[in-house]
Amino acid sequence: MQRRLIDYVVITLKGLAMGAADAVPGVSGGTIALIAGIYEELITTISNVNLSLLKTLLNEGFKSFWIKLNGNFLLALLTGIVISFVSFMRLAKYLIEHEPILIWSFFFGLVVASIYFVAKQIKKWTLAVILGFIVGAFIAFYISTLPSLSENNNPSFLIFAGALAICAMILPGISGAFILVIIGAYKSLTDAVHDFDFKRIALFVIGAIVGLLSFSRVLKWLFKRYHNITLAVLTGFIAGSLNKIWPWKKVLTWRIDSDGMQVPVLEKSISPYAYEGDPNILWAVLLMLFGFLTIFILEKIGNKYQ
Repeated sequence: MQRRLIDYVVITLKGLAMGAADAVPGVSGGTIALIAGIYEELITTISNVNLSLLKTLLNEGFKSFWIKLNGNFLLALLTGIVISFVSFMRLAKYLIEHEPILIWSFFFGLVVASIYFVAKQIKKWTLAVILGFIVGAFIAFYISTLPSLSENNNPSFLIFAGALAICAMILPGISGAFILVIIGAYKSLTDAVHDFDFKRIALFVIGAIVGLLSFSRVLKWLFKRYHNITLAVLTGFIAGSLNKIWPWKKVLTWRIDSDGMQVPVLEKSISPYAYEGDPNILWAVLLMLFGFLTIFILEKIGNKYQ
């Protein structure tokens, strides 16, 4: 695929949006990739990383290797993802602690718009496709109701957490950051990024690489054989995840983390009028609209430069 410099700048911007989404528990970078028009190319590119690439590098040189890898696309996208993920994770941590209603309102609007744009890519709605949507929505909703576990810094666990989270991150609707919260690894990762603990970061990265290379092949096969059903399940994932990012929550159970801070373990969605405290309804609605319109802009960009 021939691309101009401006095309790679746009891909980097999409990477920035994906990284920001992945940093927030409840939002999936895969959703951003799907509505921005780069999801299937991303999955195909990752799944093509194998031993034959190494042979190409040894026998034909770096240029052939880079072209076969789709290296320019990967470099542009990963640059945006890494910069955004590392920087936005700090901001997201602050906003979730101090302005949770406002940040969740923005992402709620963003995800609602995503459902429409992802579902629009399904070419034909059959009974199997509808069932796929329902199953996907149920699975995502169930995951959103699971209580989070206590913190765990065991090296083998961190590798496992990285593999599991990256699989969730490339699934639209299933938040990798939220999976980390559920299994008790989110704080470990945010602390590692904040403290520049490269040992713990490296363990996450090793797990992520293993998970990414294996799971992307499964997704590529599903898109090739069952394109409409796969999209329907992914749309269901996005719809089912709305429960997790509903802005107004009531904490049912708490636990004390290693820093002596209260951390929510189990929450339920409630009406803004039943919320104890300032519900920020006006600002919340405005941010929902802003998030909704953000998806329209991204989709427009995706269509223009695809």
